[in-house]
Amino acid sequence: MKIIHERLGAKLFLANLVVILVGLVILAITIQITIPAAFNRHMGQMNSSAMNGMGMGQGQGQGLGRTLFENFRASMFESLGYAATASVLAALLVSFILSRRIVAPVQTLTTASQSIADGHYDERVAVNGSDEIAQLALHFNQMAAQLEQVESMRRQLIGDVSHELRTPLTAIKGSMEGLMDGVLPANDETYRQIHAEAERLNRLVNDLQELSRVEARAYELDLRPLDVSSIIHSVTKRLSPQFESKRISLDLDLPAHLPHVLADEDRAIQVLTNLTGNALQYTPEGGKIKISAKQSKDEIQIAVQDSGVGIPPEHLTNIFDRFYRVDKSRSRQAGGGSGIGLTVARALVEAHGGRIWAESTGEGKGSTFTFSLKIDG
Repeated sequence: MKIIHERLGAKLFLANLVVILVGLVILAITIQITIPAAFNRHMGQMNSSAMNGMGMGQGQGQGLGRTLFENFRASMFESLGYAATASVLAALLVSFILSRRIVAPVQTLTTASQSIADGHYDERVAVNGSDEIAQLALHFNQMAAQLEQVESMRRQLIGDVSHELRTPLTAIKGSMEGLMDGVLPANDETYRQIHAEAERLNRLVNDLQELSRVEARAYELDLRPLDVSSIIHSVTKRLSPQFESKRISLDLDLPAHLPHVLADEDRAIQVLTNLTGNALQYTPEGGKIKISAKQSKDEIQIAVQDSGVGIPPEHLTNIFDRFYRVDKSRSRQAGGGSGIGLTVARALVEAHGGRIWAESTGEGKGSTFTFSLKIDG
């Protein structure tokens, strides 16, 4: 029964078997009902013929025997004709009912898929049973849910991009109008402000372009064995001016003889640069940042720990979403980033087959961002 419940092929086989059995049953019942009447009618015709030929010889008796056989055969064929007609009608009725039960879920899926094609991503179908059609309905609902989520993310992305672009564009427009109206002086400071906003706008566009390429996997990873320590030293050397300008101390915890990881060097450096830059951005002057690496089973985990503003626990699951900010009132101009760097980092780490996560004990208690890379071999 479990096979019949979970397999569409078994259901179709059973349906055909039911049609055959119903046909045989109807055939037998019809023969039982019709053959006596048919036999009696044909015997009556034979008796009439026998009465007319009474008194004839032995040859007539043999003819009577043949007539008896022919009448029996005729009654049998007549009964079979009725039975076959009844069986065909019953089989057609049972086939129609069974086919409707099998085809109905497919028709429901067809209607629902057309609704999805028309943009109604909240469409769902009922899942009954666990056979192939039920599995198809289940996967259809999962697909519809993902499409609905993608559509929601698309709308949110458009709104976020519009909001992010509006800030520098408004500042540039306001400065230019101030220059034209003579409200702002045409001096180096005004031009530097306009240039800073234009540069911020350019960085945002570059971030969006990078995000688009990363999420679309429009790049190739040059995977080869890499030394984790050399990656970390490259990043810290590149960001040393920022450490010095904010008077932030850097501590490295790198065990000796760490195994090499299999990764794309440029992309691994980009991930660590994003995480370290994020730590620098949200760590106040005089703070501390610690970069460590350790082996855990078949991967190397690289962690960036800071003594910065920290992250409330309820925001940890969303921190890697695009344009997400813990402080909604923080603008890019006030020191907040575009909210894209962590999203790019997550996509790159997952492209390497690794993991990335954030930890924090709360606001003002710092945070730790950790990602993993597979060990070579």
